[in-house]
Formats: sequence, C-alpha cells, structure tokens
Amino acid sequence: MSNENGFTIWFTGLSGSGKTTLAEQVARELRVREINVEILDGDEVRANLSKGLGFSKEDRDTNIRRIGYVSRLLARNGVGVISAAISPYRSIRDEVRRSIEADGGSFIEIYVKCPVHVLARRDVKGLYRKALVGEISQFTGISDPYEEPLHPEVVVETDQESVEDSTTKILVALERQGLLSSADEVWQDTLQQQNLEVTIHSQELTIDPQEVCG
Repeated sequence: MSNENGFTIWFTGLSGSGKTTLAEQVARELRVREINVEILDGDEVRANLSKGLGFSKEDRDTNIRRIGYVSRLLARNGVGVISAAISPYRSIRDEVRRSIEADGGSFIEIYVKCPVHVLARRDVKGLYRKALVGEISQFTGISDPYEEPLHPEVVVETDQESVEDSTTKILVALERQGLLSSADEVWQDTLQQQNLEVTIHSQELTIDPQEVCG
C-alpha cells in the first residue's frame, strides 16, 4: 500500500449512529498496519477548533470546512485522516471532497446509516426525545435536515451490523481502492521480515573454524 499523499475517510451520519466508535476501530486497524492516522472527531473539533460556533446552517458549514481544511493539510503530508462529524449538508461534503482530491488526496465517504427510532432508543441522554417534543431546536434529523449521501463509497447500517462487520466492510473498500494492503499481504510481509531477521541472526552466529583454531 502506498499512501504518500494520504487519504481522508469521512464518516457522516446522524448523532449516535456510531461514527466515532467506527472511526476509532478503523484507526486501530490502520495503525496495526503501520499507517500514520489522525482522527478528527466532530465533538472535539467543536470544543477546540470551532469553539463559539452555533448550529445554524452557516455555522455548521464553517465547522465542516474547517475539518475539511485540516484533513486536506494532513492528507497531503501522507497522513490517513479519519473525520467523524455529522456533516449534514451534501454540498459541503462534496466541496470538501473536491478540495482534498484536487490536492492529490483520496476521499472515502462512509455513510453511517441508522433509523431515528433506533437512535432514540440508544440515546441515554434523551436528546432525541427532547428534540421530538420540541425541547431542543436545530437538532439534525429532527428539526434540522440531514442530506443522505447519494454515492458514498461505503454504507454501513449500524442497526443491523456489528462494529466488526462494519469495520471489515470499510477495510475491504480501502483495499479495493489501493489505499490499504490486504490482510494476507500484511501477513506475508510480516513473515518475510521475520525470515529475514532469522537469516541475519543465523549469519551472525556462524563461527569460522579457522578463527577458533587460530
């Protein structure tokens, strides 16, 4: 696998759909394969890079453009970037894609799909319930729109798939795009490296009889 220009894996989906969980699992798998990875989590970005922004469409777009900008900078320096943010508007996601691809990076959109009624059942904080009864405004998927991706590279359905199954689906997509070596290739490389180390070690232990006699 060659990722000299890096790449961006862009998780998009409603709150609580599993974006961060999958981002962390995919990141672990990539690091096992010795890929330099950075996660840009939506909540963390809002608390730091986008502190002070609200939830109007303009502020949401600004937040996503900032994540996209950082992703582009990292990707063009060989980093595998994983973004996990709701990013509700299709036009801004497409804008980010164009900017990253124009800079030589690859953009892989992952739609983390899950029905609202399942998300409401999962939500221990009760935010969906409050949004449904009007206690919270500008809540994506309830009182604010979420525009589903039209042609994402991968769709994972977290109400039907395990984290492991969804992760495997994503890794296979990365392999097919040439961004990631297959597990078999990684294992073969490991075996070759181990055999090389054994050979070198054996050569170091070889003793010349003439040296002993001398």
